[in-house]
Amino acid sequence: MIHQDKTITCKDCGQEFVFTASEQDFFEEKGFTNEPQRCKACRDIQKNNRNGGRGQREMFDAVCASCGKSCKVPFQPREDRPVYCSDCFSNQR
Repeated sequence: MIHQDKTITCKDCGQEFVFTASEQDFFEEKGFTNEPQRCKACRDIQKNNRNGGRGQREMFDAVCASCGKSCKVPFQPREDRPVYCSDCFSNQR
C-alpha cells in the first residue's frame, strides 16, 4: 500500500504533527495497527516519565549492607538480599 503524509492532532498538547509516509510504512512493517496519538515532543516526555505518570515514586527506608548508612530505595527491601546506598552501589559495578 502506498501511504501519503497525514496530519494528526496530538492528544496531549493539541498541536498538529505529520505522520509521514515512511513512518506509516514502518508502522505497517512492525504490525502496528494504531496511528500515533502524540507528537514527537509529547512522546519523548512520555518515554522520559519512567514512573508512567503515577506521580511521585514510593521510596523505602533501608540500611546499606556495605557502609551501614541509612538510605532510601525505590523497592521494598527483603531480608534475604543486601541493599546498597547509591555510593556503594556505584562502587560495586
